[in-house]
Amino acid sequence: MKSFEENDLNKFVSLANYTTWRVGGVAEWLAEPTNIDELNYLLQWKKKTSLPYQIIGAGSNLLINDGEIEGLSLCMKRLIGNDIDPQTGILEAFAGEPIPTLARRAAKAGLHGLEWSVGIPGTVGGVITMNAGAQGSCMADWVESVLVMDIDTQKQFRLNNREMLFDYRQSRLQDESLIVISARFQLEPGHERIKLTEITNQNLNHRLRTQPYNLPSCGSVFRNPEPLKAGRLIEELGLKGYQIGGAEVSKVHANFIVNSGGAKAADIFELIHFIQDQVLESHGLLLNPEVKRVGFKQNV
Repeated sequence: MKSFEENDLNKFVSLANYTTWRVGGVAEWLAEPTNIDELNYLLQWKKKTSLPYQIIGAGSNLLINDGEIEGLSLCMKRLIGNDIDPQTGILEAFAGEPIPTLARRAAKAGLHGLEWSVGIPGTVGGVITMNAGAQGSCMADWVESVLVMDIDTQKQFRLNNREMLFDYRQSRLQDESLIVISARFQLEPGHERIKLTEITNQNLNHRLRTQPYNLPSCGSVFRNPEPLKAGRLIEELGLKGYQIGGAEVSKVHANFIVNSGGAKAADIFELIHFIQDQVLESHGLLLNPEVKRVGFKQNV
């Protein structure tokens, strides 16, 4: 296997194609490791050069600013591979594995647990970091443990479910310099494969009917201020269809901001602020975004 070298790094690459919003500036450096050795090299190179960094998966929960993004953008979506044991219900997958792929594989193996996740366009690393969820379930319900690497020391260690400190759309990975290598899911074996596949397909069809999959988006923009729903609060203010530049509050689901054509990251950023201001003024609630922001001087 050819070793990863500095000349394998890509310089000044547009990140718009690395996010589902299809917006974003230019990465000073971009790399897509396919194995642990390559990842180790890249983290050592980052440390040697003292460059800042950002981790990218499928880019489905990411807003990247329009300008140059300094340092190393490390895209993990090529670190793939998975293994399923139909007898024990153990599913192991690397960080770059797409969650919809795993949901379908688990169903075909008769393993119950991931049917709800088939419509989430994220990777294992991203959805675990965010503790993504839908239809009353979330990653924390099914993750047995996560193999992580310390970004500063390159040491690998495993965190069990309790040690992950999962909460609503939250895990310790959002606050620490750790990167997901792989995850182990404990699913329920012995279920009827045809039935699970049918449920999985039904869940996907429901999302396609109720969410704006025809235009680029990042999925849900705001966390729900439980027990209220962010989408309902936004819709009640009559904001469906409201636009700033090419960024639009979806006419299908108000907790989605879509790229209706030619949107800039700045348009989306401004629209997020506008929605927050409107909800705060009307309901006294500050909506907290789920989406991670990269390259912005101020947060939202």
